[in-house]
Amino acid sequence: MIIVEKSWLKNNPYLHIVNKNDQQEKLPFIIFNHGFTSAKEHNLHYAYLLAEKGFRVILPEAIYHGEREQGLSENALYKHFWEIVIKTIHELNDYKEYYVNEGLADQEQIGLAGTSMGGIVTLGALTKYKWIKAAVSLMGMPAYEEYLHWQIEQMQRLGIGLSFTKEQIEEQLSFLRQFDLSLQPEKLGNRPLLFWHGKKDPIVPFHLTYQFYQSVKDDYEETPANLHFISDENADHKVSREGLQAAVSWLEKHLLT
Repeated sequence: MIIVEKSWLKNNPYLHIVNKNDQQEKLPFIIFNHGFTSAKEHNLHYAYLLAEKGFRVILPEAIYHGEREQGLSENALYKHFWEIVIKTIHELNDYKEYYVNEGLADQEQIGLAGTSMGGIVTLGALTKYKWIKAAVSLMGMPAYEEYLHWQIEQMQRLGIGLSFTKEQIEEQLSFLRQFDLSLQPEKLGNRPLLFWHGKKDPIVPFHLTYQFYQSVKDDYEETPANLHFISDENADHKVSREGLQAAVSWLEKHLLT
């Protein structure tokens, strides 16, 4: 039987999903991050399927989302986008440390995955944490600097007033570069990485993700099975069932076998 528990770490809520029979065992461990304006509960179907395979899964709640929301409008929330991403990356290590120290997570079998903003978090985290053994990005992208420029262009096009000066934007860019995997692809270290992205995605541009994939293919020449890109010709910003199943199969293949 798969159980879902609501828990807290450092006063932050998250969901813990595991097979009841293995609840106290050291297990392969997955952290799955939700998207922008979403919430931890929205990814329970991923967690359920992963728990059936034998993983211990947690679904964190990002700051300003779900139970951590602070009543911000979507436009106001958007202006905190990168703060949310970076804070989530830092919080990932707290969850990993807790479960490893409790003897409930096998530190040699830890995976990271996420949808949309959660995919962006996943790719940024690969620049910081060697403990990530395999990863899945669903509608995410690694090019933080390029994406910030694209976001600014979109906000201007939509008539959303920018509250940032050029100096503040440059300061933000300077800070984000340390998490930008496209600027330091060597930090991947041939770790297994799966991308899924819809070609019609209006929120996270397909080309930013695919360009990165093409740029690192040669780095995986000796381990081609560790890198894969699934593009959906008709999908926009919604993961298909194929994408869901591919994510589960990828983590199973690279962490359990």
